[in-house]
Amino acid sequence: MVLFNSMTEYLVQFFIGIIERAGYAGVGFLMMLESMVAPVPSEAVMPFAGFLWARGMMSPWLIILFSTLGSIIGSLISYYIGKWGGRLFIEKYGKYFLLNQHHLEMTEKFFARYGSKAIFFSRFIPVVRHLISLPAGAGKMNLFKFSVYTIIGAGLWNSFLTYLGFYLGTRWEEIRKYSEIMDIIIILLIIVVVGFWIFKRLKRKTASSQML
Repeated sequence: MVLFNSMTEYLVQFFIGIIERAGYAGVGFLMMLESMVAPVPSEAVMPFAGFLWARGMMSPWLIILFSTLGSIIGSLISYYIGKWGGRLFIEKYGKYFLLNQHHLEMTEKFFARYGSKAIFFSRFIPVVRHLISLPAGAGKMNLFKFSVYTIIGAGLWNSFLTYLGFYLGTRWEEIRKYSEIMDIIIILLIIVVVGFWIFKRLKRKTASSQML
C-alpha cells in the first residue's frame, strides 16, 4: 500500500510538472492519455488546472477547451483501435477470454440501442471512462453520436473538476484522495461482475457438455 501511494504521488507530481511546463497543451495531452486507457486520472489533472485558474494563471475557458479536445482525440484513437482491432482480436484470441463472435454481435447491438447513454454517463464513472471507447469501436457505434456524446460528457466532467479545483484552491488534492476510494470500489465491482459472468459461462459450458 505504501508503494502504491508513493507511485501515485510520483505520477501526480509528474502530471503537475507537465501542466506547469506545457500549460493548456499539457492539460490536453494528459486528458488524451486518460481516454486511451493510460493511468492518468482526470481527478489528478483538472483540479490542479482549476487551482491555477484560481491563482489567475490560466483561463477556465481555455482549460475546458483543451481538456475536452484532448478527451475526444484520445477517445477517437481508442474507438478506432476497437473498430479495427476488436473483431480480429476476438476472432483470434477471444476463446482465451471466453469471448466469441456472438459476444461481439451482442456488443454491436448494445451500442446500437444504448450507445449514446452509455458513452455519456461513462464519462462520470471512474475506470469505466478509460475503457468505454474500445467496445464502442468494436461495436461499430455511430461515429457522429459517439463524438457528440463524448464531447458533451467529457466537457461537463472536465468543467466540474476544474471548478472544484478553483473552489478548493490549495486543497485541490482532496478531490484525488476521495476519487481513489471510488476507483477501488468501482474496480472491485467490475471484478465481481466479470467473475460472476465467467462463472455463469463455465457453468453453462459444463451443463452443455454433460448433456452431450
